[in-house]
Amino acid sequence: QVQLQESAPGLVKPSQTLSLTCTVSGGSITTNYYYWSWIRQPPGKGLEWIGYIDYSGSTYYSPSLKSRTSISRDTSKNQFTLQLSSVTPEDTAVYYCASGVGSSTMDYWGQGTQVTVSS
Repeated sequence: QVQLQESAPGLVKPSQTLSLTCTVSGGSITTNYYYWSWIRQPPGKGLEWIGYIDYSGSTYYSPSLKSRTSISRDTSKNQFTLQLSSVTPEDTAVYYCASGVGSSTMDYWGQGTQVTVSS
């Protein structure tokens, strides 16, 4: 059973870069056909997909966030990381990491971590 756990940065100041790491256990992030995604849910709104890094290391981002987003991985630690630059209060949300076989499948989820952007 794949398990995911997000790191917890908590509070980020406007204009700074948000950085979150997802630590994976019970499976390898290089396993064929698995995609490793970041999703967020702003307060009172629905889920918003941010992007993914796949088993080969290829990435794809939401067009609306692409200019500010970078997803990378550390295969030695079995982790993948989200960086979102130039944050504003509109980036305040619960951030989740998730994975599944295929780019649109989210079989496994982390518990989510609250990120608040405020000065």
